[in-house]
Amino acid sequence: MSNGTISHQLARISTSHCWKSKLPITTQTTATVKSKNVPQDTRVWKETPSHDRKNNVGQYCMMLSKFRLTSLVVMTSMAGYALAPAPFELTTFALCAAGTGLVSAAANSINQYHEVPFDAQMSRTKNRVLVKGLLEPTHAISFAAMTSMTGISLLYFGVNPLTAALGAGNLILYTSVYTPMKRMSILNTWLGSVVGAIPPLMGWAGCTGSLDIGALILGVILYSWQFPHFNALSWNLRPDYSRAGYRMMAVTDPALCRRVALRHTAVITATCLASPYLGVTNNWFALESLPLNIYFMYLAWEFYKKSDSASSRKLFRFSLIHLPALMLLMLVNKKYWSSSDTQEQTEITKPQDLAKLPDSKRITVLPRGPVVAAQDAETPIN
Repeated sequence: MSNGTISHQLARISTSHCWKSKLPITTQTTATVKSKNVPQDTRVWKETPSHDRKNNVGQYCMMLSKFRLTSLVVMTSMAGYALAPAPFELTTFALCAAGTGLVSAAANSINQYHEVPFDAQMSRTKNRVLVKGLLEPTHAISFAAMTSMTGISLLYFGVNPLTAALGAGNLILYTSVYTPMKRMSILNTWLGSVVGAIPPLMGWAGCTGSLDIGALILGVILYSWQFPHFNALSWNLRPDYSRAGYRMMAVTDPALCRRVALRHTAVITATCLASPYLGVTNNWFALESLPLNIYFMYLAWEFYKKSDSASSRKLFRFSLIHLPALMLLMLVNKKYWSSSDTQEQTEITKPQDLAKLPDSKRITVLPRGPVVAAQDAETPIN
């Protein structure tokens, strides 16, 4: 019995003494590492690597310019040029579109520079290049300076001074007035609609060198279109706008947001119906645009009554179809294709100016009476 007890005690001692040698190698290594005082990174943020900046500079510039928004601005400018009653010049048309796009890119870049701390709080904008640190603020300012100078120069020297003045004024209005007002008053939406209505005026001025009633009609349509478009978009972004402190109608006065959207769809319909009587389009435009505008009003009415996510999304998506379709209808039903057509029509309607018409366009009316046929003397008379 004593020999058995001694043998059991010796077995326990040997097992307890050699337990470390029986552990796996990984366990031993972990224990060794933990024993050392290695400093660990406990920060809640880390630097964003920028080694790929040179390879993606084109993509980053497109993101700074808000490429899709800039494309829409250029499209409205091109529509204004095409709808103007003046001869179409391809070079001027291309320079006007390029200059408008560059000025819009500069405005969007400056806008992002000012709104970095607020964009970081919104899900829709938290992945912008300045928020993520893919570009530095100096890059945004440099990009804006280069594109604005190039764009305004193209408009001034390649198009005309009026178009350049409209572009420069719109750039200042967007960056220095509209951008800070977004956090001050809901009037920012009305001011932003003015900013969006100027590009088609730039296209019109680029083609004709002036602004007339046709430019006003186009500007009113673009101005009113932005209310149902943006109000429907902002409806589902209310948490983001509220978190970032933006004073939008959808946040501060939801009922007003819905009313304004419905009201301006009616303004668009009335403007399209008045367009033929103001000499901008023919009568077919009023008839062909009516179903499009009525459906737009119907979706705005649904948004006004239901005020839910589904109705606002339908209104926003249809607004993206409505504007290009309406511009296309205006172009197809354009009343005057050149300024000379308008001038001739005006001259003919004034009887006191008929004497001023050239001989090639003058119509001579002979008095009614017997017609005497002159015959050759050598021809015998039967």
